[in-house]
Amino acid sequence: MDLLRYRIKTLFKYKDLLQELVARDLKLKYRRSFLGYIWSVLNPLLTMIVLTIVFTHLLGKKIENYPVYLFSGRMLYDFLKASTTNAMKSVVGNASLLRKVYVPKYIFTLAKVTSCMVDMVLSLGALFIVMVATGSKFHLTIFLLPLVILQLYIFCCGLGFLLAQLNVFFRDIQYIYSVVLTAWMYFTPIIYQLDDRFPRWFHIAVKGFNPMYYYIAQSRDLIYYGNIPGPRVFWGGWLIAFVMLAIGVWSFQRSKDKFILYI
Repeated sequence: MDLLRYRIKTLFKYKDLLQELVARDLKLKYRRSFLGYIWSVLNPLLTMIVLTIVFTHLLGKKIENYPVYLFSGRMLYDFLKASTTNAMKSVVGNASLLRKVYVPKYIFTLAKVTSCMVDMVLSLGALFIVMVATGSKFHLTIFLLPLVILQLYIFCCGLGFLLAQLNVFFRDIQYIYSVVLTAWMYFTPIIYQLDDRFPRWFHIAVKGFNPMYYYIAQSRDLIYYGNIPGPRVFWGGWLIAFVMLAIGVWSFQRSKDKFILYI
């Protein structure tokens, strides 16, 4: 308990640094870009249009308002991909600074995930445009979406800590994780609907062993169906998030003192 208080106190002590790192990441992402932060809306919107054109005829014919169905899942996966990939390189990428001054190493990883979350929140403007353009009904349940985003944010922080410390000692993890992300995307019902076309074992595998299913299922319930998520996916999402955070923090804290020898 004392250790937890110390970690929270340290985080508040360096909150200004965290804010500066997040702001820096956002500025660097759109540096020398004419449209700037508009790309946070435009990029997912253009991606959604391309995917809709490609997959509507292949997988989306039976899905009503396929663009909203696709976007409500894809935006969460894009956040997972961007945040964890950037977090993985956060410690190694700030090696020169870590050698010169003392800064809590987890700040850099946390900043990467947080900046990607801010970018995703900005991209919700694209979701609004898609819903208006397709005549989708706006459900009041959409105001509960921040709960899902918070769950996924906690999960990505945990996974980011785990990947960041692994990347310090094993640089090949970057290439392995790229393959994992591709497989993870197709293993998650983002572009398709998990229905009777798939065998029972596949349903069990996705619902039982794919963390992203819990967050995307909640997102679609709130945005697409206008339902309150069931207790299994809601509480399961929180449980998976905090378990991943505990694993990530434990692995990061256990190895952080050795980072300076390898970066």
